[in-house]
Amino acid sequence: MPKPQQSFSKKDKETKRLKKRQEKQKRLEERRANAKGSSLDDMIAYVDEFGNITDTPPDPAKKEKVEAENIDISIPKKEDIEVDSVRKGRVAFFNTSKGFGFITELETQEKYFVHVNGLTEEVAENDKVSFELEQGKKGLNAVNVKKI
Repeated sequence: MPKPQQSFSKKDKETKRLKKRQEKQKRLEERRANAKGSSLDDMIAYVDEFGNITDTPPDPAKKEKVEAENIDISIPKKEDIEVDSVRKGRVAFFNTSKGFGFITELETQEKYFVHVNGLTEEVAENDKVSFELEQGKKGLNAVNVKKI
């Protein structure tokens, strides 16, 4: 059985492929020949106090010592709001089926959320109540709610 003959284009493609491979090998050898003795010190980059990258190490005289305890990596803690112990108000809205409502303070007319867990007695709308405030997830909540 005779061998399949290569067409002109196949020979052409193969010569180009060989030529590229030889050029690539030549470039690799040139890089190796021209490469100076790259040491680790030549590859290290430093960042100065302004955030710029330089090849000179920082001046030890300008170095500031930072205590690890002084570094905060979290969200700053909220400061507790000091509140009066007992306040008086009126139940503006209370949904008994869902177990929550709102109390309007008599002095400042501010509304506070109240949950059924914060009640000591059952309340209804328009009842006058005394309550205390406690910091909740979304703001101040009324707790220890009692009828007056």
